[in-house]
Amino acid sequence: MDKITHMDAFDRKILARLQDDGQLTNQQLAEYVHLSASQCSRRRLRLEREGVISGYRAVLDPAKLGYAFAVFIEIKLGDHSGDNADSFRRLIAAHSAIQAGYAMTGDFDYLLKATVRDLAGLQALINDTLLPHPAISQLRSNIVLEELKTGDKLPLS
Repeated sequence: MDKITHMDAFDRKILARLQDDGQLTNQQLAEYVHLSASQCSRRRLRLEREGVISGYRAVLDPAKLGYAFAVFIEIKLGDHSGDNADSFRRLIAAHSAIQAGYAMTGDFDYLLKATVRDLAGLQALINDTLLPHPAISQLRSNIVLEELKTGDKLPLS
């Protein structure tokens, strides 16, 4: 297990604000958390160095880029040998339509989240990429009708 970083209320405020807007300057953070810009800078650098902040990114709107469907795909492997699992993981990592993949407990071994432009794209992902893979014995897809909540903000209270 990774070492848990010691954080105080200022660190949590900085992290909460950066989760909302990772482009904030140290001066803007300072105004929000009531510290000096240099103190915010030192704290931010420490949180980055310790891996608490693992990166910054732009959040894109899939619909505005022509991606009409979000899909969750449940996968069951037929054989759980190391080679099969590794081969499956490489397939998932290499496919850009798959945004997330999770090893799961329960009836299925993996849960994938994919984004596709249309049903033909979903069909190609399933029929041309996933089902031909020798490790996969069962697959079930679920198209998202409405996104109720998204994001990856952690509760920092």
